[in-house]
Amino acid sequence: MAHRIAFLLLFVVGCAACESKQAAGALAGQDASDVSSADIVADLGGDAAALLDTATPADAIDADAGADTQSASDAELVDLGSWRSELYGEHWSPDWSGPEGRFLHDFSYAGYENGASPLGVHRAEAVFDVTDFAASPGGVLDATEAIQAAIDAATSAGGGTVYFAPGLYRVDGRLFVRASNIILKGDGPEASRIHFTRVNAMSHTAHLTIGAAREMGASFVLAGDAISRTSFVEVADVSGLAVGDDVALGWQISDAFIEEHRMEGTWGAFNGTWQPFFRRTVVAIDDTSSPARVHLDVPLRYDARVRDQASLRIELGLIEQCGVEGLGFANATGWEEAWSQNQVHALFMDGVKDCWIQNVASFASPSAPEHGPGAGAHLQSGGILLRHAKRVTVADSSMALPQHRGVGGNGYLFEVRQSNEVLFRDLVARAGRHNFIQNWGFGTSGVVWLRAHSLQGRALPSRDATISLVGHSEFHHSLAMANLIDSCLVEDGWSAVNRHKESSGAGHTATESVFWNTRGAGIVRSFQAGHGYVIGTAPETIVRTELPEISAEQRELLEPISPWGYSLPGDWTEGLGRGDALVPASLYEDQLRRRLP
Repeated sequence: MAHRIAFLLLFVVGCAACESKQAAGALAGQDASDVSSADIVADLGGDAAALLDTATPADAIDADAGADTQSASDAELVDLGSWRSELYGEHWSPDWSGPEGRFLHDFSYAGYENGASPLGVHRAEAVFDVTDFAASPGGVLDATEAIQAAIDAATSAGGGTVYFAPGLYRVDGRLFVRASNIILKGDGPEASRIHFTRVNAMSHTAHLTIGAAREMGASFVLAGDAISRTSFVEVADVSGLAVGDDVALGWQISDAFIEEHRMEGTWGAFNGTWQPFFRRTVVAIDDTSSPARVHLDVPLRYDARVRDQASLRIELGLIEQCGVEGLGFANATGWEEAWSQNQVHALFMDGVKDCWIQNVASFASPSAPEHGPGAGAHLQSGGILLRHAKRVTVADSSMALPQHRGVGGNGYLFEVRQSNEVLFRDLVARAGRHNFIQNWGFGTSGVVWLRAHSLQGRALPSRDATISLVGHSEFHHSLAMANLIDSCLVEDGWSAVNRHKESSGAGHTATESVFWNTRGAGIVRSFQAGHGYVIGTAPETIVRTELPEISAEQRELLEPISPWGYSLPGDWTEGLGRGDALVPASLYEDQLRRRLP
């Protein structure tokens, strides 16, 4: 037994070594915060905190003892000119497969109107200036009722732009957009700013919410398995289904599905329930033969099986063509008050399609302390959250400096849940617990992070902490499928691993997802269920994908707690240290060009 514990110690500390070096850099020049040994191991996907007290120093660990760290060797750094991935040749097509069944999904459908239109191309012409509704831009008087009145007037008119002239708008309440075709627009995040002040009763809510009541309608049971990368499903009867309908393809988290992914005893929150995996629009129906074939706007990202009671369901109540542009947001408050609430977001889009957020930024909140903990903070906890969304673009924006970065879903700056074909483009996220994150629940796929910059991620265990751990951007929960991290600058870390029982049984967090042309001195950890891909990195980027060469006994001990647990086969790596010569530089943009020449 002693040698088994010793091996586990070596592995855990080896995994933690690089994070510790990164943490030291993240703390330089900042107020210190705390993390316990339990939090360190939790971040690694295990539960062996007690072992760390007697751990071997990191510099004494044999490199072959399980510290699966890769970086580019001197030979790999030789400039051999431009190169292409073996999985993405000049004549690549979306149905192409390579060795051992490896392939890259077509990610080009991400974004507003599947990337086919400029943002807000259908905007209504009417303009509603909030100052005409008595909103004060001086930052002293509460403007909640005035701004909401302007939004309601635009709604009554069938849509329009709610305009914020330069100034600071104090909002003591909450704001809601509940209809389509409403745009909130300012003159830029440094000119038109909204200061949210409400603190009490804000857990699991947002200061600005865009969305209406969403519900599922009629259900159509699949007549046969639907196959990944195809764009149709077959059903026995299409009565009540029409072209243009919003639909969700989903299935039950069955015992067979759980066993297939080795998640017995890990997944639990959604077991036995039907979950929507792919939000789509019906583009054609062929009922000339039986079963009828329903064609969808975006290819599927995974097989949908009759075994799991897969079905297509009409989705009702989505709002569309809403946007937020050129505005600054702040909702940071007193330090203790910030930690009294959980999961408070500045901006929340819920149940939307073909919407966008562009040129927004957080700013130092007037309600934040002037000195001490929380001084200069922008946000109380969360920044921007998308849920139950499809075909959305978030672009040219930044979120930074949340106060509450503790456990319980806090400090997430750009967050996406159960959404499809979302494009996060040209963004900066600084000093969140998880700067960019996929979170809670099955059903996130086709999301692209393009030229996202993640830096100074910090995870805190408590309000009064004295040290902290590097907070990675990451896939956080429940098998996110076929997502792309493209041309991103990672100065802290980005993870796609098995988190086991953390976060109420997150388990495998990702599959068939791609890290493409990653830059920065951060850490990329990719231990995905099934196939995963790391293609092209900077010389300084640390990559972990290799599964340790260990005995069956050691594997039995480590798989239930390690970030690589049950992730065979090992993820594909290619061009480590040579990302600057990778062609194309952006996979998403090249695929979009191919699909929409």
